[in-house]
Amino acid sequence: MKKILVWLSWWVDSAVSAYLLKKQGYDVTAGFMINYLAPEWEYCPTLEDIEVAKEVAAYLDIPFFTFDYIDEYEKKVLNYMYEGYKNGITPNPDIMCNSEIKFKIFLDEALAHGFDKVATGHYAQIEEKNGIFYLKKWIDKNKDQSYFLAWLSQYQLSKSVFPIGHLEKSEVRKIALEAGLPNATRKDSQGICFVGKVDLSDFLEKKIEHKVWNIVDTSGKILGQHKWVFYYTIGQRKWLDIGGLKQPVFVVKKDLENNILVVGTSQDMDLFQDELVIKNIHFLSQPVSFPFSGKAKIRYRQDDQGCEIFEEKWEKYRVKFKEKQRAIASGQICALYDENDFLIMSGIIE
Repeated sequence: MKKILVWLSWWVDSAVSAYLLKKQGYDVTAGFMINYLAPEWEYCPTLEDIEVAKEVAAYLDIPFFTFDYIDEYEKKVLNYMYEGYKNGITPNPDIMCNSEIKFKIFLDEALAHGFDKVATGHYAQIEEKNGIFYLKKWIDKNKDQSYFLAWLSQYQLSKSVFPIGHLEKSEVRKIALEAGLPNATRKDSQGICFVGKVDLSDFLEKKIEHKVWNIVDTSGKILGQHKWVFYYTIGQRKWLDIGGLKQPVFVVKKDLENNILVVGTSQDMDLFQDELVIKNIHFLSQPVSFPFSGKAKIRYRQDDQGCEIFEEKWEKYRVKFKEKQRAIASGQICALYDENDFLIMSGIIE
C-alpha cells in the first residue's frame, strides 16, 4: 500500500483529495504547512486555517502533522517578491511557492519520512508516457492551475498526485457535501499564497520604503503622484489616485531611474505588444524542436494565446503572438503549451 502525504490546506479541494485517496485504499496522512504568521495586530488566516484542517483530518480519521517552513518561506518566496518589486519587475510568488516550498521542501521531507508521494488539491493533471511525466491542463480550462506549476521538474511531477485533476469544481463540492466534510461549504481563498488576501501596497511598504513622485501621461503631462514606481505593474489601474479624467487609465511604462509612472488609456498602443522574450527557460518534460507553434499564457486565467516560439541567442526564446497582448509584465512567467494542452516549457518574461 502506497503511503501518501496530503498537503491539507484550508480549501475544500485538498480535503476532497485526502478523502478520495483514502477511499481508494491509500495510506493517507495529512500535512499542514505553517509558512507565514501575520503580526499580532493583523488578522492571520493561518491560525483559523489550521483548525479547519485539523477538523478535516479528525473527520477522515487520518494522522495530522504540521510543518514549520516560516524561515524558508520568507527566504524563498517573500524575499523573492520584495526583490522583484525593488527591481521594477512583477514577480509571481505563487509559482515560486509551488516550486520551492510545496514540491521541494515539503516533498523532500515527506520522502525522508517514508512516504511514496505527496498529493495536493491542485486543478491540473499528470500523465506518464514511457517513463516521462507530463503536466496537462485541468478539464475546466477557465480555472486550470497548471500555470502555477510551470516550474515543476520531472522528479517533482513523478512524486506528486493531483487526485481531483479529472473532476469539475462542482463535482468536488458535491463530493465534499455528500461526504460531510467540515469545510464543504468554505469559500476558496484568494491573495498571496499562504499570506491570504492583503492590500499589496500596504504589504510591500513593510519592506520597501516609498518615495512620492509624478504620474504622467504618454505626452509627459503630469496627472498626479504615486508612492513609488516599484509598487506598480504594467496594465495596473488600482492605486492610481488621479481625478478629473474622462476615461480610465492604466500603467503603460515605468521609468525606474527617474521614478516616473507613465499611464495611458486602454487603447494606448504602448500597452499592447505582439512579442516578448523569455529567459531562465525550463522544460517540464523534454525539449522540443524550434520554431514551435503552440499556446501561451502570460498570466493566470488568461485565455490561450496562439503563438510561435523561436530560439534566440544566450539561452533565450522569443514568443511571437498571433494577436497583440495587453500589459506584458517583466518578471512574470510565460507558460507555453502544445495543441494537446500539455505544458511544454516556461520562462521569465524579460
